[in-house]
Amino acid sequence: MSSQPVAPTYYADFSGLEGLKKSVKADDPKAIRAAAQQFESLFTNMMLKSMRDAKLGQGLGDSQQSDLYQDMYDQQISLKMAQGKGIGLADMLVQQLTRNSAAKSAASPAASSSVPAAAPGNAAPSTGDRISFVKMLEPYAEKAAAQLGVSSDTLIAQAALETGWGQHVPGTANGASSLNLYGVKAGGSWNGDAVNSMTTEYSSGSAASVSQPFRRYSSVEQGVNDYVTLLQRSARYQKALGTGDDVGAFGGALAGGGYATDPIYIQKLQATVSSVKALRSSAGGGALKISSDQPTTVPGESS
Repeated sequence: MSSQPVAPTYYADFSGLEGLKKSVKADDPKAIRAAAQQFESLFTNMMLKSMRDAKLGQGLGDSQQSDLYQDMYDQQISLKMAQGKGIGLADMLVQQLTRNSAAKSAASPAASSSVPAAAPGNAAPSTGDRISFVKMLEPYAEKAAAQLGVSSDTLIAQAALETGWGQHVPGTANGASSLNLYGVKAGGSWNGDAVNSMTTEYSSGSAASVSQPFRRYSSVEQGVNDYVTLLQRSARYQKALGTGDDVGAFGGALAGGGYATDPIYIQKLQATVSSVKALRSSAGGGALKISSDQPTTVPGESS
């Protein structure tokens, strides 16, 4: 199969990239589409690389040179796919980013005082914010991981994915946090406090913002313990238990049990786990140590 090469400026022209960033900030539809396609190409290339790395040993013709050429070819394929229909990720991102832009234009600054659920298009928290979030959650995640038989990296990453690294925890109308880091809904069996908050749900691949009731806790520890109990006692999530470092198996079991409706929830969780591992390893290869000069609370929690 032959294909025309993708213009190098699509991914290597830094001046063009800077112009693209400015156009996205100005809500230029063409720029939003281009940015979404670049994201999809990077994501596709990451999947291809993961599949290549999963091979059993070296082949007869494998060498450093062949690996280099293979990486270059995979990048070319990823870019070419993203410029066409791709895997559909770019289309979903464009829909969400366009919807968020329209909502921000229509709403006044005081339109809503509740803490929204995490959604694409919001400003990403800084590295410092992410490290603070990991430090805050780490001791609870370590204990929960031992009870569930999974990696603490996975549990921290899931909380980060559900709340945008602690930036979008469901909250009350007056801004008080629910301390619900895992997005646990308040169903009919829940007898405690609850808060209503907007969240993104998917149906037949289409995303929609809906208001949902979420459980409200008195502490982060109570919330994590309740999450552990939910997974242990629910028949729907039994396959998630004991999955160890297998993020795909854990995320697949949650998605299969109805915990998440996002069609690419597993891929997002895997990418977030990689970020968590990088943050924790930057502290010396092990668990991050909480020091007295670092915040250990989430938004809305009284210290």
